[in-house]
Amino acid sequence: MVSEIEQLCNPPMAHVFMISFPGQGHINPLLRLGKRLASKGLLVTFSTTATLGQVMRSANDAISDEPVPVGDGFIRFEFMEDGLPERDPRREDLDQYLPHLDSVGRQRVPEMLARQAREGRPVCCLINNPFIPWVSDVAEELGLPSAMLWVQSCASFLAYYYYLHSLVPYPDESSPYIDVNIPSMPLLKWDEIPSFLHPTTPYGVLRRAILGQFKNLSKPFCILADTFHELEEEMVVHINTLCGPIRPVGPLFKDPNPVSGSSRVRADSMKADQECIGWLDRKPAGSVVYISFGTVVHLKQEQVDEIAAGLTAAGVAFLWVMKPPHPDKGFTPHKLPEGFLEKAGDNGKVCMHVSCVMYVCMYVG
Repeated sequence: MVSEIEQLCNPPMAHVFMISFPGQGHINPLLRLGKRLASKGLLVTFSTTATLGQVMRSANDAISDEPVPVGDGFIRFEFMEDGLPERDPRREDLDQYLPHLDSVGRQRVPEMLARQAREGRPVCCLINNPFIPWVSDVAEELGLPSAMLWVQSCASFLAYYYYLHSLVPYPDESSPYIDVNIPSMPLLKWDEIPSFLHPTTPYGVLRRAILGQFKNLSKPFCILADTFHELEEEMVVHINTLCGPIRPVGPLFKDPNPVSGSSRVRADSMKADQECIGWLDRKPAGSVVYISFGTVVHLKQEQVDEIAAGLTAAGVAFLWVMKPPHPDKGFTPHKLPEGFLEKAGDNGKVCMHVSCVMYVCMYVG
């Protein structure tokens, strides 16, 4: 991947501009990729919305406009104004926010790239993640190559691709329980497809957001996938026959050869809770089960009870992040079973306060 980018650029240092949707599960893997590219001798500029950028700066000293050394290259940050007041409710409604970000981004990103050129660091490649497919349009209009980082598995990629192009039957309102037969994959039961594709999903806006990227797949010169070839070889080969090339670059969450400066650059949205860090440090390596369902899913109380019962029966050390629902969503806050924390003792920790925000999206959170 690095050699391909360098061939597209002029010396002395190839400059890659990364643009992320403002969600933690999107930012984390893209920034990890950025650090990998920088470590090989590239200059990487990482961008997302200014509102989230301000939060990142307050939590990380290394989030700077100036290039920060990472291995043989550098990474810097430059954030994009989205034109909304800080607490604008439209940010909580993707049906409103995604079109707004599309409109603003098509104007702001070219301005940002022009400024890079004026300051002596012209951009030679754009990389984005799902939910903001318009980045590929901007790159095409400016005559720049672009790539897209897919942050889920190749299996889920194929599920979305086959759904969008109606290549095989999927569950619908008239037949919600049919199986899905996708080449290179085992037969999928109706409840094994990505939940956003099922007709009963309450998150139709997320289905539309993801499929928006698939409608634009002809524009990136390469699809990068946060997986590895040996795990999904048949599916990687099959995708290459459909719309490739696709290049496995994962798993990005685990860097086998960390380089100097890499650990300083993080996408945290708040400073670490030292009490929680201290508790984790007292546990043996690899012994703690981490549980989080992110910010989209709201579990039923019965499901919370089942998880608690399973943890009690297993007797394992655990860190369970249970973020309170947003007050505007109308959900009832979860309750832990009576006596659960007392039984867990120092073997478990449940984070329920608003300031503790952790995200999970496949293995990218």
